[in-house]
Amino acid sequence: MAEFPSKVTTRTSSPTQGAGASVSAMRLDLGFVRSRLGALMLLQLVLGLLVWALIASTPYHLYPAYSWVMFVGVFLWLVTIIFFVLYLFQLHMKLYMVPWPLVLMIFNAGATVLYITAFITCSAAVDPTSLKGTQAYNQRAAASFFACLVMIAYAVSTFFSFQAWRGVRSNAATSQMAGGYA
Repeated sequence: MAEFPSKVTTRTSSPTQGAGASVSAMRLDLGFVRSRLGALMLLQLVLGLLVWALIASTPYHLYPAYSWVMFVGVFLWLVTIIFFVLYLFQLHMKLYMVPWPLVLMIFNAGATVLYITAFITCSAAVDPTSLKGTQAYNQRAAASFFACLVMIAYAVSTFFSFQAWRGVRSNAATSQMAGGYA
């Protein structure tokens, strides 16, 4: 029993070392913004903001069709912001147990379908709910156009997400080295 304390070695660390490690682990990845996924997410954010801002600037609450377009636009805009922040700060690497390529593929496919319905709804409702040449008519028509562009952006993201998901299944080492996005 007398030998026990001499055989044990202990290490202590200061709290500043632990705090510095957690801050450096959450770093900004500017390479993500230059990637296809990052550029498409930025495009979706800008165009999605245009869609719901144009609809919000009209009296949309009088027509249920525009309430659906607002719901789709704002909801998908917020979820896209969440995914953008997750990837920008590389938080998806900390949540390694989540299959991110599959999650993004499912999200993008769902967003594409929702924006198809929003685009059709908004386009079909422009003429019966507004007088041609008025500001509301022009804003709703522009929202329809931008909804079409966002729908295309989500469809392209779905395609690239499918390729990333399929790539992960074939060679996990390559996809991990690429940071989880192409």
